[in-house]
Amino acid sequence: MDPIRGSQAPQGESSRKSGSAKDNKPKKAMSKANHSKDTNNFMASLSEADYTYKRPVFGDIVQGTVVRAAPHEILVDIGTKSEAIIAPREVEELAREGKRPQLGDEILAYVIKSEDQDGLTVLSIARAQEERDWRDAEATQKADAIIEAPVAGYNKGGLIVRVGKIRGFVPASQLEIASRGRGERDLTESDLAAQTGKKLKLKIIEIDRARNRLILSERVAMREVRRDAKTRLLEEIKEGDVRTGTVTSIADFGVFVDLGGLDGLIHVSELSWSKIQNPNELVKVGDTVQVQVLGIDRNKNRIALSMKRLTPEPWTTIEENYAIGQLVNGTITKLASFGAFARVDEGIEGLIHVSELSDKRINHPKEVVKEGETYQLRVIKIDSAKRRLGLSLKRVNDEDVGDYEQTDAEEWSEEAVEGEQELAAETEAES
Repeated sequence: MDPIRGSQAPQGESSRKSGSAKDNKPKKAMSKANHSKDTNNFMASLSEADYTYKRPVFGDIVQGTVVRAAPHEILVDIGTKSEAIIAPREVEELAREGKRPQLGDEILAYVIKSEDQDGLTVLSIARAQEERDWRDAEATQKADAIIEAPVAGYNKGGLIVRVGKIRGFVPASQLEIASRGRGERDLTESDLAAQTGKKLKLKIIEIDRARNRLILSERVAMREVRRDAKTRLLEEIKEGDVRTGTVTSIADFGVFVDLGGLDGLIHVSELSWSKIQNPNELVKVGDTVQVQVLGIDRNKNRIALSMKRLTPEPWTTIEENYAIGQLVNGTITKLASFGAFARVDEGIEGLIHVSELSDKRINHPKEVVKEGETYQLRVIKIDSAKRRLGLSLKRVNDEDVGDYEQTDAEEWSEEAVEGEQELAAETEAES
Protein backbone atom coordinates (compact mmCIF):
# COMPACT_ATOMS: atom_id res chain seq x y z
CA MET A 1 0.00 0.00 0.00
CA ASP A 2 1.22 3.37 -0.78
CA PRO A 3 2.11 4.78 2.61
CA ILE A 4 1.03 8.18 1.64
CA ARG A 5 -2.25 6.89 0.31
CA GLY A 6 -2.60 4.54 3.29
CA SER A 7 -2.16 7.34 5.65
CA GLN A 8 -4.96 9.29 4.15
CA ALA A 9 -8.51 8.91 5.44
CA PRO A 10 -11.11 7.43 3.14
CA GLN A 11 -12.26 9.90 0.59
CA GLY A 12 -15.92 9.82 1.63
CA GLU A 13 -15.23 10.22 5.33
CA SER A 14 -12.76 12.96 4.76
CA SER A 15 -15.24 14.70 2.62
CA ARG A 16 -17.93 14.45 5.31
CA LYS A 17 -15.60 15.77 7.98
CA SER A 18 -14.52 18.58 5.79
CA GLY A 19 -18.14 19.44 5.05
CA SER A 20 -19.07 19.31 8.76
CA ALA A 21 -16.31 21.75 9.62
CA LYS A 22 -17.54 24.13 7.04
CA ASP A 23 -21.08 23.95 8.48
CA ASN A 24 -20.02 24.88 12.06
CA LYS A 25 -19.64 28.60 11.39
CA PRO A 26 -23.05 29.17 9.66
CA LYS A 27 -24.87 27.36 12.51
CA LYS A 28 -23.54 29.87 15.10
CA ALA A 29 -24.66 32.74 12.94
CA MET A 30 -28.11 31.18 12.57
CA SER A 31 -28.36 30.73 16.34
CA LYS A 32 -27.67 34.44 16.93
CA ALA A 33 -30.17 35.37 14.26
CA ASN A 34 -32.84 33.14 15.78
CA HIS A 35 -32.21 34.61 19.23
CA SER A 36 -32.60 38.10 17.86
CA LYS A 37 -35.74 37.08 16.04
CA ASP A 38 -37.21 35.51 19.19
CA THR A 39 -36.43 38.64 21.13
CA ASN A 40 -38.19 40.74 18.51
CA ASN A 41 -41.15 38.40 18.55
CA PHE A 42 -41.34 38.63 22.34
CA MET A 43 -41.24 42.38 22.27
CA ALA A 44 -43.84 42.44 19.52
CA SER A 45 -46.04 40.13 21.54
CA LEU A 46 -46.37 42.75 24.27
CA SER A 47 -49.66 44.64 23.98
CA GLU A 48 -49.66 48.24 22.97
CA ALA A 49 -51.37 48.97 26.27
CA ASP A 50 -48.27 47.69 28.12
CA TYR A 51 -46.21 50.29 26.34
CA THR A 52 -48.73 53.13 26.48
CA TYR A 53 -50.18 52.38 29.96
CA LYS A 54 -50.34 55.45 32.12
CA ARG A 55 -51.58 55.33 35.69
CA PRO A 56 -54.35 57.87 36.41
CA VAL A 57 -53.17 60.87 38.37
CA PHE A 58 -54.86 63.29 40.75
CA GLY A 59 -57.53 65.33 39.02
CA ASP A 60 -58.26 62.86 36.22
CA ILE A 61 -61.90 62.05 35.46
CA VAL A 62 -62.29 58.34 34.72
CA GLN A 63 -65.19 56.14 33.74
CA GLY A 64 -65.54 52.58 34.99
CA THR A 65 -67.74 49.69 36.01
CA VAL A 66 -68.41 48.56 39.58
CA VAL A 67 -66.98 45.03 39.92
CA ARG A 68 -67.37 44.68 43.69
CA ALA A 69 -69.95 46.29 45.95
CA ALA A 70 -69.31 45.13 49.49
CA PRO A 71 -70.82 46.98 52.49
CA HIS A 72 -67.62 48.91 53.17
CA GLU A 73 -65.75 48.60 49.90
CA ILE A 74 -66.48 49.41 46.28
CA LEU A 75 -64.04 48.35 43.56
CA VAL A 76 -64.20 49.82 40.07
CA ASP A 77 -62.70 48.58 36.82
CA ILE A 78 -61.30 51.65 35.09
CA GLY A 79 -59.27 49.77 32.49
CA THR A 80 -56.01 49.72 34.45
CA LYS A 81 -53.99 46.68 35.57
CA SER A 82 -55.78 46.61 38.90
CA GLU A 83 -59.16 47.82 40.08
CA ALA A 84 -59.61 51.25 41.62
CA ILE A 85 -61.33 51.82 44.94
CA ILE A 86 -63.88 54.39 46.07
CA ALA A 87 -62.66 56.35 49.08
CA PRO A 88 -63.96 54.47 52.20
CA ARG A 89 -65.44 57.56 53.88
CA GLU A 90 -67.36 58.35 50.71
CA VAL A 91 -68.77 54.80 50.58
CA GLU A 92 -70.35 55.36 54.00
CA GLU A 93 -71.70 58.76 52.97
CA LEU A 94 -73.18 57.37 49.75
CA ALA A 95 -74.84 54.58 51.76
CA ARG A 96 -76.42 57.13 54.16
CA GLU A 97 -77.77 59.13 51.22
CA GLY A 98 -79.11 56.02 49.49
CA LYS A 99 -76.86 56.66 46.48
CA ARG A 100 -74.51 53.70 46.88
CA PRO A 101 -73.47 52.24 43.48
CA GLN A 102 -74.44 48.63 42.74
CA LEU A 103 -72.57 45.83 41.00
CA GLY A 104 -72.40 46.50 37.27
CA ASP A 105 -73.16 50.23 37.52
CA GLU A 106 -71.30 52.53 35.13
CA ILE A 107 -69.86 55.45 37.09
CA LEU A 108 -67.86 58.59 36.53
CA ALA A 109 -65.22 59.27 39.19
CA TYR A 110 -62.53 61.76 40.11
CA VAL A 111 -59.00 60.51 40.91
CA ILE A 112 -58.01 61.76 44.36
CA LYS A 113 -54.97 59.47 44.79
CA SER A 114 -52.95 57.84 42.02
CA GLU A 115 -51.94 54.91 44.21
CA ASP A 116 -52.54 54.01 47.84
CA GLN A 117 -50.46 51.69 50.04
CA ASP A 118 -52.04 48.68 48.38
CA GLY A 119 -51.30 49.99 44.89
CA LEU A 120 -54.92 50.92 44.17
CA THR A 121 -56.15 54.12 42.56
CA VAL A 122 -58.50 55.97 44.94
CA LEU A 123 -61.61 57.59 43.45
CA SER A 124 -64.34 60.04 44.46
CA ILE A 125 -67.82 59.93 42.93
CA ALA A 126 -68.91 63.16 44.59
CA ARG A 127 -66.10 65.20 43.11
CA ALA A 128 -66.93 63.84 39.68
CA GLN A 129 -70.51 65.10 40.00
CA GLU A 130 -69.56 68.54 38.74
CA GLU A 131 -67.89 67.00 35.70
CA ARG A 132 -71.01 64.95 35.07
CA ASP A 133 -73.12 68.10 35.41
CA TRP A 134 -70.96 69.94 32.88
CA ARG A 135 -71.34 67.05 30.45
CA ASP A 136 -75.10 67.01 31.01
CA ALA A 137 -75.24 70.78 30.49
CA GLU A 138 -73.37 70.47 27.20
CA ALA A 139 -75.74 67.69 26.09
CA THR A 140 -78.75 69.78 27.14
CA GLN A 141 -77.53 72.78 25.18
CA LYS A 142 -76.86 70.60 22.14
CA ALA A 143 -80.38 69.12 22.38
CA ASP A 144 -81.85 72.64 22.82
CA ALA A 145 -83.78 71.30 25.81
CA ILE A 146 -85.46 73.11 28.71
CA ILE A 147 -84.37 72.42 32.29
CA GLU A 148 -85.66 73.39 35.73
CA ALA A 149 -83.27 74.87 38.28
CA PRO A 150 -83.76 76.35 41.77
CA VAL A 151 -82.82 79.95 42.48
CA ALA A 152 -80.06 79.93 45.12
CA GLY A 153 -79.53 83.69 45.36
CA TYR A 154 -79.16 86.94 43.47
CA ASN A 155 -76.93 89.91 42.84
CA LYS A 156 -77.55 93.26 41.18
CA GLY A 157 -77.16 91.70 37.74
CA GLY A 158 -79.57 88.80 38.03
CA LEU A 159 -80.22 85.43 39.67
CA ILE A 160 -77.86 82.64 40.74
CA VAL A 161 -79.21 79.16 40.06
CA ARG A 162 -77.94 75.65 40.77
CA VAL A 163 -77.67 73.18 37.90
CA GLY A 164 -76.53 70.14 39.85
CA LYS A 165 -73.18 71.14 41.32
CA ILE A 166 -72.70 73.97 38.80
CA ARG A 167 -73.36 77.59 39.69
CA GLY A 168 -75.33 79.13 36.83
CA PHE A 169 -76.38 82.73 36.21
CA VAL A 170 -79.58 84.20 34.76
CA PRO A 171 -79.12 87.88 33.79
CA ALA A 172 -81.98 90.16 34.86
CA SER A 173 -82.70 90.91 31.20
CA GLN A 174 -83.37 87.19 30.65
CA LEU A 175 -86.05 86.95 33.36
CA GLU A 176 -89.77 86.81 32.61
CA ILE A 177 -90.62 89.33 35.33
CA ALA A 178 -88.62 91.95 33.42
CA SER A 179 -91.24 91.94 30.67
CA ARG A 180 -94.36 91.17 32.70
CA GLY A 181 -97.07 93.74 32.18
CA ARG A 182 -96.55 94.16 28.43
CA GLY A 183 -93.42 96.28 28.65
CA GLU A 184 -89.78 96.19 29.66
CA ARG A 185 -88.83 97.44 33.10
CA ASP A 186 -85.78 97.54 35.34
CA LEU A 187 -85.89 95.04 38.18
CA THR A 188 -85.40 96.14 41.76
CA GLU A 189 -83.50 94.25 44.44
CA SER A 190 -86.80 93.21 46.00
CA ASP A 191 -87.96 91.83 42.62
CA LEU A 192 -84.88 89.61 42.47
CA ALA A 193 -84.98 88.65 46.15
CA ALA A 194 -88.58 87.46 45.72
CA GLN A 195 -87.40 84.83 43.23
CA THR A 196 -85.08 83.09 45.73
CA GLY A 197 -86.16 79.51 46.35
CA LYS A 198 -88.35 79.32 43.26
CA LYS A 199 -87.78 76.83 40.46
CA LEU A 200 -87.44 78.37 37.01
CA LYS A 201 -87.75 76.85 33.55
CA LEU A 202 -84.52 77.75 31.75
CA LYS A 203 -82.53 77.28 28.58
CA ILE A 204 -78.74 77.24 28.46
CA ILE A 205 -77.50 80.00 26.17
CA GLU A 206 -73.76 79.95 26.92
CA ILE A 207 -71.20 77.48 28.31
CA ASP A 208 -67.54 78.34 28.91
CA ARG A 209 -65.96 75.66 31.08
CA ALA A 210 -62.56 77.30 31.06
CA ARG A 211 -64.09 80.32 32.79
CA ASN A 212 -66.56 78.22 34.84
CA ARG A 213 -69.34 80.15 33.09
CA LEU A 214 -72.89 78.88 32.61
CA ILE A 215 -75.47 81.43 31.40
CA LEU A 216 -79.19 80.64 31.21
CA SER A 217 -82.38 82.37 30.07
CA GLU A 218 -85.89 82.10 31.43
CA ARG A 219 -87.35 84.22 28.63
CA VAL A 220 -86.05 81.95 25.87
CA ALA A 221 -87.40 78.89 27.69
CA MET A 222 -90.80 80.42 28.40
CA ARG A 223 -91.12 81.62 24.82
CA GLU A 224 -90.96 78.00 23.73
CA VAL A 225 -93.21 76.83 26.55
CA ARG A 226 -95.85 79.41 25.60
CA ARG A 227 -95.59 78.53 21.91
CA ASP A 228 -96.32 74.88 22.63
CA ALA A 229 -99.01 75.75 25.17
CA LYS A 230 -100.66 78.20 22.74
CA THR A 231 -100.87 75.50 20.10
CA ARG A 232 -102.50 73.09 22.55
CA LEU A 233 -104.83 75.79 23.92
CA LEU A 234 -106.14 76.81 20.50
CA GLU A 235 -106.74 73.18 19.64
CA GLU A 236 -108.83 72.39 22.72
CA ILE A 237 -110.50 75.63 23.90
CA LYS A 238 -114.13 76.30 22.97
CA GLU A 239 -116.81 78.92 23.55
CA GLY A 240 -118.53 78.61 26.90
CA ASP A 241 -115.48 77.13 28.62
CA VAL A 242 -114.72 78.37 32.13
CA ARG A 243 -110.98 78.85 32.61
CA THR A 244 -108.63 80.10 35.31
CA GLY A 245 -106.00 82.63 34.29
CA THR A 246 -103.57 85.26 35.53
CA VAL A 247 -103.98 89.00 34.91
CA THR A 248 -100.93 90.09 32.90
CA SER A 249 -101.89 93.63 31.89
CA ILE A 250 -104.58 96.25 32.45
CA ALA A 251 -105.69 98.92 29.97
CA ASP A 252 -108.53 101.44 29.95
CA PHE A 253 -110.49 99.24 27.55
CA GLY A 254 -110.06 95.97 29.43
CA VAL A 255 -107.91 93.33 31.08
CA PHE A 256 -105.53 90.80 29.51
CA VAL A 257 -105.50 87.35 31.10
CA ASP A 258 -102.96 84.59 30.47
CA LEU A 259 -104.85 81.34 29.96
CA GLY A 260 -101.67 79.28 29.73
CA GLY A 261 -99.79 80.15 26.57
CA LEU A 262 -102.09 82.83 25.15
CA ASP A 263 -103.65 86.01 26.54
CA GLY A 264 -107.37 86.59 26.27
CA LEU A 265 -109.10 89.96 26.66
CA ILE A 266 -111.88 90.84 29.09
CA HIS A 267 -113.46 93.99 27.69
CA VAL A 268 -114.25 96.54 30.38
CA SER A 269 -117.97 95.95 29.79
CA GLU A 270 -117.51 92.24 30.61
CA LEU A 271 -115.77 92.76 33.93
CA SER A 272 -118.81 93.46 36.08
CA TRP A 273 -122.55 93.88 35.89
CA SER A 274 -121.97 97.21 37.59
CA LYS A 275 -120.71 100.20 35.68
CA ILE A 276 -117.04 100.80 36.45
CA GLN A 277 -114.79 103.71 35.51
CA ASN A 278 -111.47 101.82 35.40
CA PRO A 279 -110.60 98.08 35.40
CA ASN A 280 -108.13 98.73 38.24
CA GLU A 281 -111.15 99.04 40.50
CA LEU A 282 -111.65 95.28 40.23
CA VAL A 283 -108.35 93.55 39.42
CA LYS A 284 -104.59 93.96 39.68
CA VAL A 285 -101.72 92.54 37.64
CA GLY A 286 -100.87 89.09 39.00
CA ASP A 287 -104.42 88.34 40.23
CA THR A 288 -105.83 84.88 39.51
CA VAL A 289 -109.29 85.13 37.98
CA GLN A 290 -111.99 82.85 36.60
CA VAL A 291 -113.35 83.72 33.18
CA GLN A 292 -115.81 82.43 30.62
CA VAL A 293 -114.85 82.14 26.96
CA LEU A 294 -117.14 84.31 24.81
CA GLY A 295 -115.45 83.95 21.41
CA ILE A 296 -112.35 82.61 19.65
CA ASP A 297 -110.59 83.88 16.53
CA ARG A 298 -108.04 81.16 15.77
CA ASN A 299 -106.70 82.96 12.70
CA LYS A 300 -105.72 86.00 14.76
CA ASN A 301 -105.03 84.09 18.01
CA ARG A 302 -107.62 86.15 19.89
CA ILE A 303 -109.91 85.04 22.70
CA ALA A 304 -112.74 87.15 24.13
CA LEU A 305 -113.47 86.58 27.82
CA SER A 306 -115.97 87.61 30.46
CA MET A 307 -115.92 87.69 34.23
CA LYS A 308 -119.40 88.99 34.87
CA ARG A 309 -121.16 86.14 33.05
CA LEU A 310 -120.03 83.68 35.67
CA THR A 311 -122.65 85.22 37.98
CA PRO A 312 -126.37 85.62 37.24
CA GLU A 313 -127.50 88.84 35.57
CA PRO A 314 -128.71 90.78 38.65
CA TRP A 315 -132.06 91.84 37.21
CA THR A 316 -133.09 88.21 36.70
CA THR A 317 -133.02 87.62 40.44
CA ILE A 318 -134.04 91.03 41.72
CA GLU A 319 -137.47 89.90 42.91
CA GLU A 320 -135.82 87.13 44.91
CA ASN A 321 -133.53 89.58 46.67
CA TYR A 322 -135.70 92.67 47.10
CA ALA A 323 -139.28 93.39 48.21
CA ILE A 324 -141.52 96.42 48.24
CA GLY A 325 -141.06 98.34 51.50
CA GLN A 326 -137.56 96.90 52.11
CA LEU A 327 -134.82 99.20 53.41
CA VAL A 328 -131.55 99.14 51.45
CA ASN A 329 -128.30 101.09 51.30
CA GLY A 330 -127.69 102.91 48.06
CA THR A 331 -124.74 104.92 46.74
CA ILE A 332 -125.54 107.91 44.57
CA THR A 333 -123.99 107.40 41.13
CA LYS A 334 -125.57 110.13 39.01
CA LEU A 335 -127.71 113.23 39.42
CA ALA A 336 -130.28 114.51 36.94
CA SER A 337 -132.93 117.21 37.08
CA PHE A 338 -135.64 114.57 37.57
CA GLY A 339 -133.93 112.61 40.32
CA ALA A 340 -130.87 110.69 41.54
CA PHE A 341 -129.65 107.23 40.56
CA ALA A 342 -128.40 105.02 43.37
CA ARG A 343 -126.51 101.68 43.16
CA VAL A 344 -127.88 99.18 45.67
CA ASP A 345 -126.01 96.09 44.46
CA GLU A 346 -123.69 94.96 41.69
CA GLY A 347 -125.46 95.72 38.43
CA ILE A 348 -128.55 97.12 40.16
CA GLU A 349 -129.27 100.85 40.11
CA GLY A 350 -132.57 102.40 41.10
CA LEU A 351 -134.03 105.85 40.70
CA ILE A 352 -134.92 108.19 43.53
CA HIS A 353 -137.42 110.46 41.82
CA VAL A 354 -137.03 114.12 42.75
CA SER A 355 -140.42 113.90 44.49
CA GLU A 356 -139.06 111.01 46.68
CA LEU A 357 -136.02 112.86 47.90
CA SER A 358 -137.67 115.17 50.42
CA ASP A 359 -141.00 116.20 51.88
CA LYS A 360 -140.06 119.74 50.92
CA ARG A 361 -140.20 121.00 47.39
CA ILE A 362 -136.74 121.12 45.80
CA ASN A 363 -135.48 122.36 42.45
CA HIS A 364 -132.64 119.87 41.99
CA PRO A 365 -131.50 116.61 43.71
CA LYS A 366 -128.11 118.17 44.53
CA GLU A 367 -129.94 120.15 47.25
CA VAL A 368 -130.43 116.86 49.13
CA VAL A 369 -127.87 114.25 48.00
CA LYS A 370 -124.33 114.13 46.59
CA GLU A 371 -122.65 111.74 44.16
CA GLY A 372 -120.58 109.10 45.92
CA GLU A 373 -122.47 109.33 49.21
CA THR A 374 -124.42 106.36 50.59
CA TYR A 375 -127.93 106.66 52.02
CA GLN A 376 -130.53 104.36 53.51
CA LEU A 377 -133.44 104.08 51.07
CA ARG A 378 -136.85 102.44 50.86
CA VAL A 379 -137.80 100.20 47.89
CA ILE A 380 -141.11 101.49 46.49
CA LYS A 381 -141.23 99.95 42.98
CA ILE A 382 -139.83 96.80 41.29
CA ASP A 383 -140.25 96.02 37.58
CA SER A 384 -137.75 93.32 36.53
CA ALA A 385 -139.07 93.20 32.95
CA LYS A 386 -138.29 96.88 32.40
CA ARG A 387 -135.28 96.80 34.74
CA ARG A 388 -136.68 99.49 37.01
CA LEU A 389 -136.24 99.90 40.71
CA GLY A 390 -137.99 102.79 42.47
CA LEU A 391 -136.40 104.11 45.63
CA SER A 392 -137.38 106.72 48.20
CA LEU A 393 -135.36 108.73 50.64
CA LYS A 394 -138.21 110.58 52.24
CA ARG A 395 -140.10 107.37 53.16
CA VAL A 396 -137.23 105.78 55.09
CA ASN A 397 -138.86 106.67 58.41
CA ASP A 398 -142.34 105.39 57.54
CA GLU A 399 -143.53 103.42 60.57
CA ASP A 400 -146.18 101.24 58.97
CA VAL A 401 -144.93 99.40 55.88
CA GLY A 402 -146.77 96.11 56.44
CA ASP A 403 -149.49 96.92 53.93
CA TYR A 404 -147.19 98.96 51.71
CA GLU A 405 -148.25 98.41 48.13
CA GLN A 406 -146.44 99.18 44.91
CA THR A 407 -149.42 101.30 43.88
CA ASP A 408 -148.51 103.67 46.67
CA ALA A 409 -145.38 104.59 44.78
CA GLU A 410 -145.69 107.73 42.79
CA GLU A 411 -145.51 106.99 39.07
CA TRP A 412 -142.35 108.19 37.42
CA SER A 413 -142.72 111.06 35.08
CA GLU A 414 -141.94 110.60 31.38
CA GLU A 415 -138.77 112.59 31.95
CA ALA A 416 -137.63 110.12 34.60
CA VAL A 417 -138.45 107.12 32.43
CA GLU A 418 -136.61 108.60 29.48
CA GLY A 419 -133.65 109.37 31.69
CA GLU A 420 -133.48 105.81 32.93
CA GLN A 421 -133.84 104.46 29.40
CA GLU A 422 -130.95 106.65 28.29
CA LEU A 423 -128.84 105.28 31.14
CA ALA A 424 -129.77 101.71 30.21
CA ALA A 425 -128.96 102.37 26.55
CA GLU A 426 -125.63 103.88 27.52
CA THR A 427 -124.78 100.81 29.61
CA GLU A 428 -125.85 98.49 26.80
CA ALA A 429 -123.67 100.37 24.29
CA GLU A 430 -120.65 99.95 26.54
CA SER A 431 -121.31 96.21 26.60
